[in-house]
Amino acid sequence: MSTIAVMQPYLWPYAGYYRLLATSDVFVVYDCVQFTRRGRIHRNEFDTAQGTDWFTLPLVKPGFTDRIDAVRLADDAPQAMIERLRPFHRLAAGWQRALRSEQGDSLTPTAGMPLVDLLVAQLRWVARCLGLQCAIERSSQHDLPAHLRGEDRIVALCERYGARRYVNVDGGRALYDPARFARHGIRLEFLAPHRGPFSAVLERLADGPDVDAAARDVRAEIDANLVMQ
Repeated sequence: MSTIAVMQPYLWPYAGYYRLLATSDVFVVYDCVQFTRRGRIHRNEFDTAQGTDWFTLPLVKPGFTDRIDAVRLADDAPQAMIERLRPFHRLAAGWQRALRSEQGDSLTPTAGMPLVDLLVAQLRWVARCLGLQCAIERSSQHDLPAHLRGEDRIVALCERYGARRYVNVDGGRALYDPARFARHGIRLEFLAPHRGPFSAVLERLADGPDVDAAARDVRAEIDANLVMQ
């Protein structure tokens, strides 16, 4: 039975996010929906010497109705990111490890680069470090009917991939009705709340002598949190 998970992309997310990749055959980056300026798609909280603070990717100012897949990095993004990372020593160390990897070219920001290209590249790199084998795709690859909203759009994605099981995080309970999915032959399941640190996986991959050692610890935490409710 094929399992799918769908979630908006987030900037360098924590381990709980990657549980969706660990439980699915296909993880779909939900980039065909409206970009939210105050969300965590292009910004997030990370460690500094003075505590946590917000790091924000430099963007071309998006329109109020722009979809995630339409948002682009600013022309000065490559240099601006270097400057903005200075207070975030642990995050910067993880980022440098990523850039030195075989996938480093795809992780290097360029002027005008689609934001989702960078987010998907970092998602794939971390997934590879953690040994997560699911396919990672984008909802914008599919020409979904414009009138579909909410649950109906997710059901349509499940049907596109022939999925019979849809996994979401605990916070999705308020958004999705199991009976509605069941009418389409899809079982809806929710992960229990994550138990573990909320620091970014990229920060944690900077800890220890090498990426592999740090990744084993993160993967063990993910595997211990694959409990359905």
